[in-house]
Amino acid sequence: MNRYFKAVSLMAICLPLAVIGQISHRHLLQKFTPQEVALSLVSREDFKPFPQNPGQWQGILPDTLAAKLLSKGDAALKQVFNDIPATVMLDFVRNGNRTRYEQLSFEKRSWLQDLVMAEAVEGKGRFADQIVNGIWSICEESFWGISAHVGIQKSGSGLPDVKDPIVDLFAAETGSLLAWTDYLVGPQLEKVSKQVRPRISYEIERRILTPMTTAKYGWMGGGNPEAKLNNWAPWIASNYLAMLLLIEKDTQKRTEGVYRAMRIVDQYLDGLGDDGASDEGPGYWNAAGGCVYDAINLLSDATRGKISIYQEPFVKRMASYIYETHIAGNYFINVADAHATLVPDGLMVYRFGKAIQNPELANFGSWVFYQLGKEDEGTQRFFRSRYLYNLLAVKECSAYPAQEQYAPDLWYKDVQLMASRAENGLFVSAHGGNNGESHNHNDVGDFTVYAQGQPVIIDVGSGTYTAKTFSKDRYNIWYNTSAYHNLPVINGKEQGAGTKFSARDVSYELTKKQSVLRMDIAGAYPPEAGVKSWQRRVEMDKKGEVLISDQYTMDTPLSSLTQTFMTVSSLDISKPGKIGFGITGQHPIVLVYDPALWDVTKEKIALTAPEDQLLKSSWAHQDIWRVLLTAKFHDKVKTYNFRIYLKVFEI
Repeated sequence: MNRYFKAVSLMAICLPLAVIGQISHRHLLQKFTPQEVALSLVSREDFKPFPQNPGQWQGILPDTLAAKLLSKGDAALKQVFNDIPATVMLDFVRNGNRTRYEQLSFEKRSWLQDLVMAEAVEGKGRFADQIVNGIWSICEESFWGISAHVGIQKSGSGLPDVKDPIVDLFAAETGSLLAWTDYLVGPQLEKVSKQVRPRISYEIERRILTPMTTAKYGWMGGGNPEAKLNNWAPWIASNYLAMLLLIEKDTQKRTEGVYRAMRIVDQYLDGLGDDGASDEGPGYWNAAGGCVYDAINLLSDATRGKISIYQEPFVKRMASYIYETHIAGNYFINVADAHATLVPDGLMVYRFGKAIQNPELANFGSWVFYQLGKEDEGTQRFFRSRYLYNLLAVKECSAYPAQEQYAPDLWYKDVQLMASRAENGLFVSAHGGNNGESHNHNDVGDFTVYAQGQPVIIDVGSGTYTAKTFSKDRYNIWYNTSAYHNLPVINGKEQGAGTKFSARDVSYELTKKQSVLRMDIAGAYPPEAGVKSWQRRVEMDKKGEVLISDQYTMDTPLSSLTQTFMTVSSLDISKPGKIGFGITGQHPIVLVYDPALWDVTKEKIALTAPEDQLLKSSWAHQDIWRVLLTAKFHDKVKTYNFRIYLKVFEI
């Protein structure tokens, strides 16, 4: 299965609820008035960002890429655009499965994209009939979104109500795909039938453009301009912009829609802290910060650069987040539902770096593309406008210096995330925050450790999305709970879910010798835990050691206490006071604890539930282990210390 298909199908695809919280009022896009937008916006007829004839495409694309696009088009000629059975849509409410519907729906759209690009490059009409088959099949669908999102409709989940079209991520993706199809191969479609292009316009109008004029969806804040939005907002807004620019014929409606999209993107940006970081983690940056770039790139192109925010310092900080959170190779800091391994869209990152004049970001994008993402060249799914802009950048990117980027130390104050690395290759990240964040896991105070670019102590991440994932049973899934993060369970109580369960008194200190995050995580636990204060200190000693210190005071007697460490490393717990973590081809890592105070056990996690299955590939089919330290004594006030270091000889 294509990497981009997998990445998006496990991405933040939930029913989003607006989060009420403190937001800024930067209004970076709304500093431009509606009148300025109206005067700056080029006409629909003059908006020509991409070639519309084969000769131009062939001059832009490397020969190997053009051949690849034709090959994929030839493969799509053999496919059949079947209807998706109603019972597959009903899987979601019957058994929680959303994957079957998504695979059938996404495949149809991928085939159509392959056919369109092949025809755009070749221009002989060879793919036209099959393109029309794809268009017609998609236009005949009752619902352009996915089964997990039907619940946005007034009638709720199940089969969709065709009288209530709603705009979710994939309705917007579908509309954008059809709009670009009309732009790229419109004349060829007319040779097959004069009804095809009007059908595209009609379906986009009734399913997207008309609903958006009055929409108050949860992903937009439900009508509340103070609501904090997640990645749905820029993702949908970028696709909405493409449809407006390409399909909307009424000048006033087009301008009003563009400004509506600008407000949506602004509200998303206003919900981010001043550091530009996302509480959804790097795993969602492609669909969050990356989609902000998609939107502002379209706006700049459609106004000949008059509506542009590339030079805003905040935009530059938001863009830098993706390389600053890079650990090594395809490992990135992961929090909440994000996954530890990630291949960012290298061409998009490169283009973003060039647009904001950040050579480090452009270097990193070039490195990602050629070291991690070259196999997917020309095959990206989703983010349709980005896909086309990326094609234009392939030759240019090939001539640009490629360099893997690392941040030696980072501190994102607004999301309370720190990371630090030592010269011996040891890396630590840790965060405070709260348990009401987007795609939340109950993980306040969690930390991870890597050595020589390989995972040692991990955040497991999320598995396969099912109906259970975003329901009242979310925290019955083990990897969403604090008991399966690198955290204590106090008096048998795990952390609670919700914004009130948060870190307190968070501080960060960086010197030449150390990087230290301090926080009180007692507030992340319910009152029944009986904990008054739990001061966690996470330190990177620049000599090459990670030090964890937990100092607690109880309000009520302590009857039980455990501390978890999650890992995919091979384990040796045979020596009292030392836990050995095996690293392939490297010296082992040792965690030192006081054996007089703790008993140690380990358990292999059985990945048997439907929600667990994606974890197998997330961690390269390595076993996932839980190391459990159980306190021998139950003092009311106590300090525990753990030391993690690289051992230079075998354990």
